[in-house]
Amino acid sequence: MVKFYESFFNYDYPFPAVSLAYFLRYPNPYATHVLSTDVIDRTFDPSTQRLHSTRLHLKRSKIPPTILKLLPKGILGASSDGGQSYILEKSVVDVREGWMKTETRNLEWTGILSIIEKQYYRRPSDGMATTGSSTSDLVEKTKNEGTDVTTTVTLLSRFGQAKLLKKKGETAATSPIPSSSSEEEEAPVKKGIFSSWSTSSLQRTIEGIGLRRTREALAKSKDGMTVVLERLRHGGLVQVLEGMQEDSHRTFGQDPNLPWKRAWRQGQDSSSEDSS
Repeated sequence: MVKFYESFFNYDYPFPAVSLAYFLRYPNPYATHVLSTDVIDRTFDPSTQRLHSTRLHLKRSKIPPTILKLLPKGILGASSDGGQSYILEKSVVDVREGWMKTETRNLEWTGILSIIEKQYYRRPSDGMATTGSSTSDLVEKTKNEGTDVTTTVTLLSRFGQAKLLKKKGETAATSPIPSSSSEEEEAPVKKGIFSSWSTSSLQRTIEGIGLRRTREALAKSKDGMTVVLERLRHGGLVQVLEGMQEDSHRTFGQDPNLPWKRAWRQGQDSSSEDSS
């Protein structure tokens, strides 16, 4: 069982700003569940002028109650009511050609529901490259440009698949006449109220619930990106970093005077002293 979702939208900001905001989007007011982001690998290919990145996001997460009701008790252990989950993100950015491709996938609970999200950001075909622009004028110099985004999401549930395959193997080994696939598909996978549900119907239900949550998450993701882009428009990179710190303080109660701000201020003071 597989479900697909596809959406198209446009940011009213130029591609250089959108690609920068993508890497600075956490934390933001719409992503308070994101606990940390770490760069696992980052390389720049001088021949293609492309930046390749692999990052790992740690998020506060829990399986929706509607899905929990479908699962046997104890299948998730202590993590059933909540916890943390890892999301793997891979991206390729080509500033010269004006496009970025990203792929994210969950690393937890993949046996219940695997979600792969791919996004393609691109400058409109009539847009012009803006290499050499500073972060403070990424938006103003190309304010009439936008960035098109295509998002495709694949949702796949394998819940009950192992049990079904095991049953097929046992049936094939003990019976000279193979059972029909329809009979095997209708084998119950859970007792009680869902005892009449087949493996395939449970998978479709889990995928449907995941699809609804994916749509909601994409809407919040776009809102979060817009917050970062507005900060970039009005105050450049400094305001983006200050906004990130404020969001961290509100969400996690961290000291608003983080080392990066102290280092930046010290650098500004040193520059002033040197110039005098």
